[in-house]
Amino acid sequence: MNLKVGIISLGCAKNLVDTEVMLGIMQKSGLTITPNPAEAEVLIVNTCAFITSAKEESITTILNLADYKENGNCRALIVAGCLGQRYRQELLDEMPEVDAIIGTTAWNKIVEVIEETLKGNRVIYIGEEKIIYSAKTPRILTTPNYTAYVKIAEGCDHRCAFCAIPLIRGKQVSRPIEDIKAEVEKLAENGVKEINLVAQDSTNYGRDLYGKVKLCALLRELVKVKKIHWIRILYSYPQSFTDELIELIASEPKICNYVDLPLQHAADSVLKRMHRPDTRAQIETLLKKLREKIPGVSIRSTFIVGYPGETEEEFETLKNFLQEQRLDKVGVFVYSPEEDTPAYSMENQISEEVAQERYHELMSIQSLISQEVNESLKGKEFEVLIEGRDAEVKEVVEGRSYREAPEVDGQIYIENDWKSNAGDIVRVKILDGFVYDLAAEKIKVR
Repeated sequence: MNLKVGIISLGCAKNLVDTEVMLGIMQKSGLTITPNPAEAEVLIVNTCAFITSAKEESITTILNLADYKENGNCRALIVAGCLGQRYRQELLDEMPEVDAIIGTTAWNKIVEVIEETLKGNRVIYIGEEKIIYSAKTPRILTTPNYTAYVKIAEGCDHRCAFCAIPLIRGKQVSRPIEDIKAEVEKLAENGVKEINLVAQDSTNYGRDLYGKVKLCALLRELVKVKKIHWIRILYSYPQSFTDELIELIASEPKICNYVDLPLQHAADSVLKRMHRPDTRAQIETLLKKLREKIPGVSIRSTFIVGYPGETEEEFETLKNFLQEQRLDKVGVFVYSPEEDTPAYSMENQISEEVAQERYHELMSIQSLISQEVNESLKGKEFEVLIEGRDAEVKEVVEGRSYREAPEVDGQIYIENDWKSNAGDIVRVKILDGFVYDLAAEKIKVR
């Protein structure tokens, strides 16, 4: 099938992996991948449906791409991913521009879906609930060639009251350790130096497959892979963050001293309404342990403001928690009501105006903390993975240390460096710190 296909990926890194797998399958089937939507005869949007703003972005993108049916070469428009999975029939009924829906577990059917649409059929493919890609599945990286995301599990066994992900992605399905290792070995041979492990809950990895959590066993295999310099664990839930995992991170040089904990709130009453198993005391105990055991640990978290029933007192508790704990990096979300979740029908929904005020207040508090944390790094030395050269100041290159995850965290800008290229690892000394970014000078090339 001699056909040009374009795809846009929205949402999280886990969704991006699905996009890369679909790209690999399509290319292996003889389809030509184009980055230019005006050239594409088939356009695919891999959508996100996590919160309202993500759904709105997905709808806007679909409608924008639909213009190419009138003004480009597009013969078929396909909606993939979470929005398609959750609202499949509504999308097909209400958006005549859309020719097919492909759910989160039907990525392996992408070529069949394309064939059906070109026959003039409007179809919905949902797929099997328990499916996840393997090391043998074709995949085309869309990230720079020195870094990659590796999905270690699909779905989620938690039932947080605000979250629709289990409704969309189903229960947790973990990949076997040997299969993940095989993929990482393949990526390393192709030049990847940084592996970012992703799942809905990485610390719960393996429970469904092996009967108990196996993240440490997985990590012990992955650190054996030559040419891999960094392994970063993303999306770690506090209740499964064991002492064994803390000790492994602290003792293994390849595992980044970076902890990503989506805590969501700090008031016990709100955590209970969220159906979260943690208490503030348990969270603070874990944070204390992480800082005592892992040298120079960088801790990132996310929080929700405006959750149903959140009182001024509960919000004050969250503010005080942030001020006391001084986390390195924080993302804040305004609560988004999601149909079919327990929180959707809870009483005392918070107004958008109040939620936005709390969002800006919390971000102001954290911005000051983040700047102070970054300023405290002055004079310290770090290894930095170079990502590129500044577009305007050519003698400045930018990159990340173990403290910064790709896409979600800031950058380190290295001054007076004419030699480093993307993918190089250099040693730098921090000169200054700002809210998100750092300025540095190179010491020596690794």
